[in-house]
Amino acid sequence: MRELEYGTIFEKGIPNPFSQYFTGNSWLAMLAQLEGVGVANVTFEPACRNNWHIHRGEKGGGQILLVTGGRGWYQEWGKEAQELHTGDVVAIPAGVKHWHGAAKDNWFSHIAIEVPGENTSNEWLEPVSDLDYEKLR
Repeated sequence: MRELEYGTIFEKGIPNPFSQYFTGNSWLAMLAQLEGVGVANVTFEPACRNNWHIHRGEKGGGQILLVTGGRGWYQEWGKEAQELHTGDVVAIPAGVKHWHGAAKDNWFSHIAIEVPGENTSNEWLEPVSDLDYEKLR
């Protein structure tokens, strides 16, 4: 098993092509794509996070996150943020507004698995406010 400088066994990938929906720098490495299931490694520099977003879908959809390195955060709209560490798993049903990203002082990597469904899409929304993010440890 190969350990990389960012604390994960997967390649860091390329600068994230969805960077306009992130605060800070992130990288994306597509690991597999088969019959509607996309699997990607996403690496976040310290303090990087994505915008609020919703995975839409009928009869399925959503996303599963498998944390592979570092320390980060996941938050659903209207709920407290939960701290994430290597080995944590987050199952995000379709239709749930949420964000995820790195802690202020840590790199963070997760595998993102897109759950197949009918008429799936991703709706990007507003950035997580600096004020709200700074309240996290």
